[in-house]
Amino acid sequence: MCDPDKIKPEPIPGLPDKLPEGERVLWSGAPDWKSLALHVFHVRAVAIYFAILVTWEASSGLSAGVAAGEAATTAVLQVLLAAAAIGLLSLFAWLIARSTVYTVTNERVVIRAGVALPKAVNIPFKVIGSASLKARASGNGDIPLKLTGPDRVAYLSLWPHVRPWHLNNAQPMLRGLPDAAEAARVLAVALAEKAGQPAPRIAVPATEKPRRQSMPDRGAAAVNS
Repeated sequence: MCDPDKIKPEPIPGLPDKLPEGERVLWSGAPDWKSLALHVFHVRAVAIYFAILVTWEASSGLSAGVAAGEAATTAVLQVLLAAAAIGLLSLFAWLIARSTVYTVTNERVVIRAGVALPKAVNIPFKVIGSASLKARASGNGDIPLKLTGPDRVAYLSLWPHVRPWHLNNAQPMLRGLPDAAEAARVLAVALAEKAGQPAPRIAVPATEKPRRQSMPDRGAAAVNS
């Protein structure tokens, strides 16, 4: 089911081959690099860490009798180190976003990703046991897919497009989607149609806290807020 294929020239952006007869693209999108930087590489936490480190080093040095000029020089070097670290993490987030395409057809979900070695992972609807939407107040969000059956994806090979810390039963995840609600709606309708069930309604709460909603699996249709 999840056959990684190295990408050759793509007949359709994000898809390694032409679609079979009867299959059509319903939605296609890419993650927002700023969301990846914040929620995958945690640049905000890195910035806070360095801010505390610089403050603590400066105050400790001054208390120990270190000259103000020397303390200032140390602080500047640490700030430059912090900027370099955050810059590298942000650059990596941008590269991942730029090389990733998520596609939903009426038969499957395809994740094309890989900065150096692009590959495509096909996830047929028949192996998607359930899906959920983790929406944020900014409008972006994540859609993890819980798989069923014996086939599994390898956590590290698909990272960061997997639900964090689900190592044994890795869950592919569409991450940092700028309009996660729309992607979730399309996927939910497609899953319901494939299962022969009524179209569901996905409501996104206007809250500052991320909130997870379940979407229909192959055996159960709609879930509302």
